[in-house]
Formats: sequence, structure tokens, C-alpha cells
Amino acid sequence: MSRPLPLVPPDAVAKARAFAERRLSAEEFARAASAPIGDAERDEVRSLVAWFRRRYPTPAERLAYVRRAYARWVSGTPR
Repeated sequence: MSRPLPLVPPDAVAKARAFAERRLSAEEFARAASAPIGDAERDEVRSLVAWFRRRYPTPAERLAYVRRAYARWVSGTPR
């Protein structure tokens, strides 16, 4: 049985959506895109990739996972 999702105030959802969907100026994008990746972030990404490759060791398993995740995303239903 899955746990119920925590309740998030509608205004917080609206603020998060507005922030995520805002348009960046060319300067803002260039600044964000040129920021160096820190050691902690690099290590975290490598750890996640290693976990994913252990969990889904073959290309067929990885593709099957992506297809399932995409189907969930387009249907709008959580796990």
C-alpha cells in the first residue's frame, strides 16, 4: 500500500509552478549554464547513475523502466 501524498497548500504549488515555468533572459540562462558543477553534485549524480545501472543492468531493462515512467507521466498518475 502506498503512503498518501502530503498536503501542500495551493499557494505554495502556484508559487513553485510559477518559478519552474518562468522564462529566463539570455543572460540568466548563460549564467546558469556556465556555472561549474561542484564536487558534491558530481558525486551525487555518479552515485545515482551507479544505482540505476545496478537496478536496471541491461539496456532492455532500462528501456522498459523509461517506458513505464513515461506512461505514468503522460497519464498524470503517481506511482
